[in-house]
This record gives sequence, structure tokens and C-alpha cells, in this order.
Amino acid sequence: MFCETYQECEGLLPVSKPVIFKAAATALTLATPTLVQAGDITIFAAASMSNAMATVKERFEDATGHNLTLSLAGSSALARQIQQGAPADIFISANPGWMDTLEQDGLVADGTRFDLLTNAIVLIAADADDAPIEIAPDMDLARLLGDGRLAMALVDAVPAGIYGKAALTSLGLWDSVAPQVAQARNVRAALAFVATGEAPLGIVYATDAAADGDVTVVATFPPDTHPPIVYPAAGMTESDNPLIQTFLDFLRGPEARQAFENEGFGMAEN
Repeated sequence: MFCETYQECEGLLPVSKPVIFKAAATALTLATPTLVQAGDITIFAAASMSNAMATVKERFEDATGHNLTLSLAGSSALARQIQQGAPADIFISANPGWMDTLEQDGLVADGTRFDLLTNAIVLIAADADDAPIEIAPDMDLARLLGDGRLAMALVDAVPAGIYGKAALTSLGLWDSVAPQVAQARNVRAALAFVATGEAPLGIVYATDAAADGDVTVVATFPPDTHPPIVYPAAGMTESDNPLIQTFLDFLRGPEARQAFENEGFGMAEN
């Protein structure tokens, strides 16, 4: 028999009023679902990942209900910000070197680092009618540039620029074109120089070129002309965010993989 008030139950059950209502309150508490509070996580990621990370952010938030903040810039700039105390929970670098630097500084959380993505570097042109170029030591890149500039990310700091300089150096071309190099703060800025016609040629990641319809890929640099292009990801020791492992796991999952592959990235872990 069920009753809704104390008066209805009085005399039917050998318990006192306080016990009846305490039991009812307990039952109500157990029947109410526990609400999981949405969390926040901040990701510092290389500028070359901009398009893919926008998709990853949307998918992560839809899947988990958590909020993701993206800070996108050159890997060197992001690493220096982290060294200066910027509140990053996770860092994704466009090369291992800057992650190594943070690891040496004790800023990478033990056991969280792994290689996430791979990429390639390409020579792009502003003119859609430019013919393909064969990358070889006898390539006269200075002649192809004429009076124009070769757009590159910072060649001694930003990974895309570092890889590009390494490739040109290995081909014996760097000294001849160095005076004509226009250095940009990150690879997306170098891409913009070519897309807007400010530079006739540029060296960027294959993924950046694929994301911009205003440039044409005229050549791909052979992998043996530069160090392997690998994007490591890791949690930061200065953060105690409980979502770090959740997001690192998401990066390795099918939804993130699809977002990266759609933008032309290779997966370092297969």
C-alpha cells in the first residue's frame, strides 16, 4: 500500500514521522541523476593545424560537453609562452625540437608525450598556371623567383621554416636564394604572402597548401632532404586539469583521426 502524506500512513506503519520523511528524502536523492559539470581545457597547437583543430574542437565539445579553448600560433611562440607561464593544458608542436625544449625544462608531464601527426613540405606558387617543378640540386630557384621573394616561416625558429631551410641546404640551394627569402612569423602567414601575390613562390606544409585555393603546389620536397616532419603532443606539468588525458585519448580516436586525415595529415601512430 502506498500513501503520499503522513496522515494517510499514520497507524499503518510502526515508524515515527521523522523516520518516514527521512526515508522519503533519501529515496528522492537516490532517484535524482547526478549532473556532470562541464570542464574547460586549453590547447596550444601549431598554426598549421588551424583547420583540423577547429573540427576537432567542435567534435570534442559535442562528444563530451566540455569546453575547449584553442591558442594557435607558431610552435616556437607557443613554447616560449609556456616557458613564461602561459596556462596551457596541452601543447601540440609542429616539430619535436620545441617539445624537447619544454621537456628539458621539466614542463612536459611524464608519460603523456606521443607522436600524433606527420606532414610534408611543398613549393607553392601564386600563379595557377605555373608548371610543376622538379626538386633537384640543379634546380635554379633563384631564376624562378626573378625579382620576387620566397615566402617562408621563420627559418631558425618556426618548424616549417626550419624544415624548408634544411631541404634547401641539403640540395645546395640555400645560399643562392637566402637573400630573397621573406620570413613570416608562422607558416600560415607565409602562405598568405603567396596567396595574395606578394611573393611568387613559398615553402609551406602540404596541409596548408591544400587548405587554400589561391595557391598551387608546383613541387613536393623529397622526405630525405629534411628531418621527418612529426607533430608531438603532450600534457603540461604546470596544469592539474583532469581533462588532459581525456583530450589526449580523443586525439588518438576515430573522430580526431578523420579530421586530421581530411586536412591531409598523416597519423604518426597507425
